[in-house]
Amino acid sequence: MAEADAPPPAGAAEDAGAGAGAGEGGAEGDAEVAENGAPGAGAPGAADGASAPSEAEAELAAQRVERERIARRKAERREPVESGGKLSGRAADLLAAVRAVESGEKVSAPGVAEPAPAPRRPAPEPVRRPEPVPVAAAPDAETVGAVRAVLAEGGAPEALARQAVVALGDGAEDTLRADPWQLLRVAGVRPEQADGFARALLGAECRPEDERRGRALTVWLLEQAAVAGHTALDLPALTEALGKRAVPDPDEAVQSALAEGDALLFQDALEEPGAQPAAAGTDEEEVPVRVLAGLERYALAEESLADALARLVNSVPKETEEPWEAAVAALTRGAADLARQVAGHGLVLHTGGEAARAEPAALLGAARAAGLRAFAVCHTPDGARRFAAHLGEEPGGAVGTVAGLLSGASGPGRDAEGALALDLLIVLDAPQLDVEAAAMLAESLPDGARLVLSGDPAVLWSAGPGRVFADLLAVPACPQVASRVPDPGPLGELVSGIGVGELAQVEAPGKEIVIVPVRDAGEAVHRTVQLVADSVPRAFGVSPEETVVITPGHGGAAGTRALNTVLKERLNPGPGRFGGFDPGDRIVHSPAPGRTVPGRVVRADAEGLHLECAGAPVVVPRELVEGRVRHGWALTAHQAVGGRWPAAVVVLPGDAADVLTRAWVYTAFGRAERHLSVVHGVEQALPRAVAESVAKPRTTRLRTLLRVQLPPAG
Repeated sequence: MAEADAPPPAGAAEDAGAGAGAGEGGAEGDAEVAENGAPGAGAPGAADGASAPSEAEAELAAQRVERERIARRKAERREPVESGGKLSGRAADLLAAVRAVESGEKVSAPGVAEPAPAPRRPAPEPVRRPEPVPVAAAPDAETVGAVRAVLAEGGAPEALARQAVVALGDGAEDTLRADPWQLLRVAGVRPEQADGFARALLGAECRPEDERRGRALTVWLLEQAAVAGHTALDLPALTEALGKRAVPDPDEAVQSALAEGDALLFQDALEEPGAQPAAAGTDEEEVPVRVLAGLERYALAEESLADALARLVNSVPKETEEPWEAAVAALTRGAADLARQVAGHGLVLHTGGEAARAEPAALLGAARAAGLRAFAVCHTPDGARRFAAHLGEEPGGAVGTVAGLLSGASGPGRDAEGALALDLLIVLDAPQLDVEAAAMLAESLPDGARLVLSGDPAVLWSAGPGRVFADLLAVPACPQVASRVPDPGPLGELVSGIGVGELAQVEAPGKEIVIVPVRDAGEAVHRTVQLVADSVPRAFGVSPEETVVITPGHGGAAGTRALNTVLKERLNPGPGRFGGFDPGDRIVHSPAPGRTVPGRVVRADAEGLHLECAGAPVVVPRELVEGRVRHGWALTAHQAVGGRWPAAVVVLPGDAADVLTRAWVYTAFGRAERHLSVVHGVEQALPRAVAESVAKPRTTRLRTLLRVQLPPAG
């Protein structure tokens, strides 16, 4: 397809290294970051509301506070490297060891010895994250104007001025003049564009071997890897990618980025699949290692998450308290099994499909009835609504969203130390947790609290970097409870088979599943509109507003853009006077990178585009509409994950064959509650993807960090 469910920006997959494939979730997540709320696409203080900070703004502010806290941890853990100086000490030893790693030699340098596991001890008092602070003001108009002048001088689009100020700060003008390649910090800018900008500003002084260029490209490659889901990159893959970008000395470029503090270097014991285990009696210094480079933002978020999880595990009292005993006694079957594990452990993993959510729901109800402070969060407002229905409640009381809890818009509030006032936090849709959100949640819990991560491990991974739930499942450091509650009916049977790699024929007497073969993308679009507007409403009584269309990409002849165009013409025609939108249009709003909320357009005025999203009014300022709002009749699977609709139409045009994976098919087909139509143009590529195409690996460090911090669960 022209755009597979958000591949990394052109060339990024190759740049990020041949050995680091785009993560399953990151593949789609890229397009959402690039087109719906790219980092820097608008000021962090530009309100989506008229006065008080919105949930999205508060969430971004909370993230900034967390990153500042992580930066303080970094300063405590790492000796400073003089700015601009050459690398020395541990980092230099690691870089020097790379060639030995590449050649297969054993690494015995003291600088790359595996750290000794920390002894188990009573959990220290955690560092508390303060309440979210008010969002900073929008960039100063004078500053934006000065940056616009620099961009014009260098031949770059002046429209990037606002984003450049957000990315580079109030000194953006001076920064760009001193180092034009810093333009790569602005989302969407490509290396060749930054090179052209540098040539225009520097003239004859612009050279491929410029240290500033190598350093900026190193950071850019690591950022593209993060878009694809990686929290770090193998150093050989990074240096190879730099070489492809005409950096004469990739090692020197990495050294410069490390010396300036733009990146960090790590070594981890090589415990990936296929690695040869060390022989008995082998000296610890001879254990094979891999050397990784990463952005401090994500690398230190992983360390923060590992620390917080270890604290929760170690701070549970040895004797089960009376309220937990009462909660266990009130439950039966799978819910009782889950409750018993939660009563005695600080961290518990729960796996299962949609029907299995009844078990954590029962746990939540029993815990509250026993007097425990308990709350549950989901990835989307729709997920929160469905989960709250298990309790016979509306969302808000005991159920919210991850974003709402982190921003302070929902949840129990915080105690005097800034920790969430909770004894139990249940996180549904756990595979959608990226490493930063997971770190903020875990750090926010007090000593002695229980954390339950619940989700379906077969769905697409998070749009943001990391694979938190998968990494935790791979490390036997806490109890894992697998639900035995199957999803019901023909749809449940179909999706369950896909989860284990089988695309079986399923009896569907009520036409719960319909296959619609098509020859080309044009026919796929025509049949999709026919299904949404006519066939599904007539046969099943499901209105077009209750039907979701899911397709593998934004671009192409049958991508979300093309499908949304024709669906709007059929279902809500209008002139699109406000950025292509009209009242009544179905949309998705992206208040923060990697997060989308379905809604509809209410009206437009001088204040901006007025939306209704999850029952709440949202106002998107005019200048942010293009980056944050798109039509929402047709979605990608990553935009749809966490939600369910009465009917789903999954579109598989012929040019989608190469981008399908088991997780994508599982996620897309699993969005339907009552009826699934598959517009099928990929022939045998569909069963082949289900049987053979598993998620591409993501490079992360969490498993290694957890193995050091936590012993195997008994």
